Amino acid sequence: MHHAPYDLSIDSGGDQFPVSGPTPRLSWKPPTEAARPVRYELECTVDGERRPAVTTDVGRHRFVPWPWSALDSGRRVAWRVRARDAEGPSPWSPWHAFEVGLLDRDWRARWISPAEPADPGYGRRPADVLSARFTARAAVRSARLYATALGLYEAYVNGERAGTAQLSPGSTSYDRTLHAQASNVTDALRPGGNRIELVLSDGWYRGQVGAFRQPAGWGTVLGTRAELHIAYEDGSRQVVRTDETWTSATSAITRADLMDGQTTDYRLRPDAQRPVLVDQVEAPAIDWSPAPPVRVVQSRPAQSVEQIKDGLWIADFGQNASGWITLGHLGPTGTRTVIDYGEHVGPDGDLTTSHLDGFRPNEAPVPFVQRDEVVSAGRGETFEPRHTVHGFRYARIRREGAPLDPASLTMRVVHTDLRRTGTFACSDDDLNGLHEIADWSFRGNAVDVPTDCPTRERLAWTGDYQIFAPTATRLYDVLGFSRKWLRSVRDDQLPDGRIANFSPDGRRIKHHLDDQFAMMTGSAGWGDAIVAVPWELYETYGDEEVLAENWEAMVRWVEWALQTARTARHRSRVERSAEPLPHEQYLWDGSFHWGEWTEPRAKAADGTRIDPVRTDPLAWFMADKGEVGTAFLYRSTTTLARVAAVLGRAEEAARYTVTAERVRDAWRTEFLTPEGRTTGDTQAGYVRALSLGLVPGELRAAAAARLVELVRAAGTHLTTGFLATGDLLPVLADTGHTDIAYALLHQRTAPSWLYMLDRGATTVWEDWEGIDEHGDAHESLNHYSKGAVIRFLHTHTLGLRQAPGSVAWESFEVVPVPHPSLTWARGTHESPQGTIAVEWRRTGDELTVTVDVPPATSARIVFPDGSTAESLPAGTFTITRRMRQES
Repeated sequence: MHHAPYDLSIDSGGDQFPVSGPTPRLSWKPPTEAARPVRYELECTVDGERRPAVTTDVGRHRFVPWPWSALDSGRRVAWRVRARDAEGPSPWSPWHAFEVGLLDRDWRARWISPAEPADPGYGRRPADVLSARFTARAAVRSARLYATALGLYEAYVNGERAGTAQLSPGSTSYDRTLHAQASNVTDALRPGGNRIELVLSDGWYRGQVGAFRQPAGWGTVLGTRAELHIAYEDGSRQVVRTDETWTSATSAITRADLMDGQTTDYRLRPDAQRPVLVDQVEAPAIDWSPAPPVRVVQSRPAQSVEQIKDGLWIADFGQNASGWITLGHLGPTGTRTVIDYGEHVGPDGDLTTSHLDGFRPNEAPVPFVQRDEVVSAGRGETFEPRHTVHGFRYARIRREGAPLDPASLTMRVVHTDLRRTGTFACSDDDLNGLHEIADWSFRGNAVDVPTDCPTRERLAWTGDYQIFAPTATRLYDVLGFSRKWLRSVRDDQLPDGRIANFSPDGRRIKHHLDDQFAMMTGSAGWGDAIVAVPWELYETYGDEEVLAENWEAMVRWVEWALQTARTARHRSRVERSAEPLPHEQYLWDGSFHWGEWTEPRAKAADGTRIDPVRTDPLAWFMADKGEVGTAFLYRSTTTLARVAAVLGRAEEAARYTVTAERVRDAWRTEFLTPEGRTTGDTQAGYVRALSLGLVPGELRAAAAARLVELVRAAGTHLTTGFLATGDLLPVLADTGHTDIAYALLHQRTAPSWLYMLDRGATTVWEDWEGIDEHGDAHESLNHYSKGAVIRFLHTHTLGLRQAPGSVAWESFEVVPVPHPSLTWARGTHESPQGTIAVEWRRTGDELTVTVDVPPATSARIVFPDGSTAESLPAGTFTITRRMRQES
């Protein structure tokens, strides 16, 4: 072999360098000419000392367990790999370097907290500076700062910010999980006196939560912990730790809240230094995140800045995103600038945010606010509010007594720095535009956890991510990001096995079981994320560990749902029969479900939209949603059986397989007629039944035909909502109704995806008519769940799919389902084996497909005429066939 393995990685995150625990797992991609599985030889050095070489099992190149002895804190490791077959070894790969973090057992620093003289309350608290001075000698070889917080922190050494990560230490369930960060601060040190500062604010730990701005319940006292490890050229070491010698002071940030915004007064100097409080917090063991960090991933100038009246400007950055703005030229001393952020401007050209207000039945709305303020000290400052984050396209800027320089405005796009793994393009610019806004919508919600929206709630709802995860895996490497989030899902699981609606759950519903929201916890399609998301990650990346670490939580969830099905009945079935019918023990209908959720709203005679949740919440709450619940119970039980089989749990696999069959049969008995009609007779019901395999084979055609009838009856519009929309087009195409699938995809009137594009959307909306015909906004304008439709562009328009039964893309299919209006499509997917590339072009009645198959992978092409090209090995293939069979 002439080529080396490449793309070496470990299963950990890190900012300036990868940071691991004591036994990281190793992954790499096979050499480009490796036609079959081979053995691999690994070498490594630890702090420059070579470890004995080891050899892997044949074909093992993903998540290889650490083959040497466990690593200690702070070790600096380099490793490389080469392939070896009968003809000899390949060249060595380049070295891949990482460092071990400061392991929990080795932390000696004390937890310190600011001495807060007063508490202005949630959303109004300042940021504090905790600092210490120390003396360093000359000839520093390296310096690493290890830091974390209960709160949100930034670290500075001699005024230089440590690292590039933002919003540290990240969003976790702080009662059980806390991550630290490691930074290289070597260049910031100087011989003699030095100063280290930690700027600490409420963050996710003690700030406001959700649309109703309730206080987070993780704790009432902030804390931070840090160790600066300095290594000198002569081999000596020095450690600076947080302890009782540090002092605290209020910073120039007089208000810092992740939800509402930040206020900075540059005229202020830190007030009197006060001794810090020591050991005032209870914290879990410190760990190291598997996820990439949150970073500033892009800077965008304003596309336009319009002055709408004296002292008031509207800046349009051309893209709805997550982040903040930087602002220079703040004016003379005392000049106050107020920045309001939002997604929409009204017909008058001014910013409007009322569509994001929080509403609850019989309560006054909670006004939505994202506002930063800055007061100039006249010293040429540049304002960048890093202790908050906003969802916005527009900024409304108010300032009196000083002009605004449009060139001084920059949008910082801030989210988890995910590595792209998938691309798509085709000859239809509308479909390319739809793909772009769905991609942006996911990125804007991937801010350390998968939130529903970056504005009103910013909560990592389980339902949203279980819907979008199969699409996310086609766009980015989300394994570490998702594993980090799933740990919070496990942390927040209720004692009875229910999964919280969102995680991390700052409301801590698991400790407030008498709360009304606790009664609305445990819904089908939401809690099922604990089963669906790990399985999607396993199929995409081949990581069995993600199944193992979630197994117990999966079982607890499914067993709770099965027990609820046995013991609770919907009142409509009680009225039908006092004694439950035999199949009812497998109907999940007697507990709360969100249901299909956010289906297109009906309109009253005056054109106003009817929201059943707001107009009659009790009726909505009490409605029978057993069809949805039982369908998802079947899916989760079936998936759990598959997980058990992968993990070698044969007894559980057999038991859950039988249980799943009984749930399926119960669903058919209760919700399916002998003619293939569902009792609810909705588009969503048919999509769910067909996509989950609930309809018997002999009735699939009839069920699909009825789905088509309903689509046509709605004027070739969809009426699906939250749970079913992502599966609508694949179901239609896979049941022989490709024309209807593309008719919906190309539909331009609401409800439709292209309606969003035509209304100027740059992200996917929560409501199908997020901006109505009058130009008024409704609900969130950045809600990625409906963007799951773009998976269809990858799997059907392009035709790239993982083969049934394949894991980690070891086998894939190319099955293009082109629309007559399309002349070409192309795309790529960065699989664990290497880059898959697909392109097809149509010329007349011929279709030419070109496929790049990476090493240790096989492929199959299925052409529209039904012919196939089977068992394609690694390499590039170009094949032309007719679009349809000869008559």
